[in-house]
Parts: sequence; structure tokens; C-alpha cells
Amino acid sequence: MDVFKLREPIEVTSPIILSIPHCGTEIPAEILAELKPEMLPPDDTDWFVDALYSFAKELGVIVIASVISRWVIDLNRNPDSTPLYNDGRVITDLCPCTDFLGRKIYRDERSQITTRELERRKALYFNPYHLKLRETAEAAKRKFGKALIWDCHSIRRMVPSISENPFPSLILGSADGTSAPVDVIDTAFNGLSASNFELSQNYPFKGGYITREYGRPVQNIYALQLEMAKDIYMDNNETAYSPQKAAVIQESLIKTLSDLNELLNAG
Repeated sequence: MDVFKLREPIEVTSPIILSIPHCGTEIPAEILAELKPEMLPPDDTDWFVDALYSFAKELGVIVIASVISRWVIDLNRNPDSTPLYNDGRVITDLCPCTDFLGRKIYRDERSQITTRELERRKALYFNPYHLKLRETAEAAKRKFGKALIWDCHSIRRMVPSISENPFPSLILGSADGTSAPVDVIDTAFNGLSASNFELSQNYPFKGGYITREYGRPVQNIYALQLEMAKDIYMDNNETAYSPQKAAVIQESLIKTLSDLNELLNAG
């Protein structure tokens, strides 16, 4: 079973790499048999985010998109299972045993995965994704002098176990301003601000493992996370892709990534 899909343009002309770690839907048969069928498919999936960013090849941008479901292993969690937040919100594990609402997903109601199984899944799925992501970022750095990982995410507008309030349409995460230089963060924020979508920065999401781990400005590798509410590119029930709604946010994404590409190539 493939771990990720790699989409490369005919010519790579950008130091930007799109990482989409939560769009995967594949679950190996032996794990699928252990999950509660009534909870499938996982609602926590970042549905259609890979389709939303289908324009990337026209910008000369490489895309790395997960094939494996985050219920198998979460590619945007700390590999040592250290929680990303400590503010009381529900945080799913590296190998989740609950969904975002805290409901048990396994038939046997387990609360954790065995260490042996955890290490097996890391070796099979987590490590290959991150090896490719790191290799791609390093290759971009060699070619362009720097690299930017743009980590692509989406979430339901309302998730009460995380926040009692609806999420903003767009949330730009930069690990509290540490994962990229100020001009890069400002260019991303200003580009997204030009849209009519409500935008916040670093709240309630400041970036997960990928943003915090790969964003090393002193090494000329940067990382930003964009979280978006699913209803800005899906139907109002957040169950189906809406090409008409997607086209609106795609215009903003293309402008923002183009602005970033111009900035990074100019330096």
C-alpha cells in the first residue's frame, strides 16, 4: 500500500512544497477489521484538500499528499506522542483511539495502541512520508537557496471538543511566528487577508508537528500551516466537494502562493 502520492510539475520552478498529511483514506485490512464500522469513514479526514490544491502544478509546485488515513497514524503529530496543545482541548494521538469528539473508534474500546504496533506503523507509514518531505525540502533548498513547506489542512466549522465557538474560515499557523521569517509570514497573511474570508493567526491552531519540526528559518527551511473550515470549499453540510465554492478560495490560494513564490525567488 502506498503511503503518499507525489505530484510533480513538468518543471519545478518554486521552492514551495505542499504537504497534505490528512487527506488519506486508505486503511489496511487488518486495522479496518478492528474499527467500529458505524464510525467509518473517518469524519476527521481532511476531505478533498488534495483536490482543492490541484492547481499546484501550474505554479511549478510539488505536492506530497497522504494516502493513509490519519486513523492509522497521524502524520502531523509528534512521533514521541507529546501533545501539541495543553489547553484542555481533545487531542488525538499519533495513532488515534478516539475521534475529535473523544469517541472510541476501536471495537474493543482500547484507549491506546501497543508500543509494538505503534512502532510498526511509524516504520511503515510515518517515516516514509517524512523522509520524502525532508528530502524534497532539502532538494528545494539546494536549488533555490531556501524552501517553504505549506502544510494544508481543513476542519469542520464546529468541533465543540476543541472550541465552543465556530472556527474562522482561515487560520494561518507559524508556531507563534517562529517557523518562518517575518516577511514570509506577512506575505502569506496579507495574501489571505485580501479575500473576504475571516482570517486568524496562530489561534486556535498554530501548526502541528510538521510546522514546528520543519520550520527552521536559520537553516533556510520554512513552514506554515493553513487550516480552513470545510464549508468554504464543500457544501454547507460539509459532506461533498463544491467546485463553485472551491474556486473562490482557490483564487486566494493561488494569489498567496504566487506572492510567496515571488518573494522567495527574489531573495
